Amino acid sequence: MSAWIEYFAVAAGVGYALLAVRRIRWAWVFGGVSSALLALLAARSSLPLQSALQTVYVGMAVYGFWQWSVSKKKDGLSDPITEGSRRGPVIRRWPLSAHGWALAGIALASLVLSPALAETTGASWPRLDAAVTCASLLATWMTARSVLENWLYWYAVNAASMFLYGVQGLSLVAGLYVVYFIIAVFGWREWLAQYRRQ
Repeated sequence: MSAWIEYFAVAAGVGYALLAVRRIRWAWVFGGVSSALLALLAARSSLPLQSALQTVYVGMAVYGFWQWSVSKKKDGLSDPITEGSRRGPVIRRWPLSAHGWALAGIALASLVLSPALAETTGASWPRLDAAVTCASLLATWMTARSVLENWLYWYAVNAASMFLYGVQGLSLVAGLYVVYFIIAVFGWREWLAQYRRQ
C-alpha cells in the first residue's frame, strides 16, 4: 500500500512543479494531493516535522490556488489554461534585506524547534528536519505570492530533502526531490524571463 501512495504522491508532485513553473493555478490542486499523501508517508517514516509540513502544504495549496486566482483577476488576466500567453499573477522581487531577515528567521526558528523535536519525537534528523520545514514554509508562501526568488530557496530545500527522505528509505520521494531540484532550475529561468518581460 505504501508503494502506491508513494507513486501517486510523486506523480502529483511532478504535476505540481511543472504547472507552477508555467504559473498555472491548477498546480496548487496537484500540490495539495501530493502533500496529503506525503504527510502520510512522512508520519510512517519518523519524520514528524516533514509530516506536519506536508499537512500545512495542503492548506497552502488552497491559499495558493486562491491567491493566484485573485491576483489573475486583479491583474486583468484571462484563464491561463484556455487563453493568452501571460500566465499567473505578476512576479515580484524582494530586496536583499528581506532575504537577510528571511534567512535569519529560518535559522532562529530551526534552532528553537530542533531541540524540542529531538526530545519529544523519534525524529531521525531533528536539526535538518526543522531547517527544511522552516525554509519550505517560507518558500511555499513566496511561491504563492509570486516572489521570483522562491526558486532559490527551493534549491536548498530540495537538496536537503533528497538526503532526508533518502536516508529514511523513501527512494521514490527522494527521487521526487531530485526532480523538484531540476524543475526549480527551470522555474528560476522561466520566471526570471517572464519577470523581465512584464
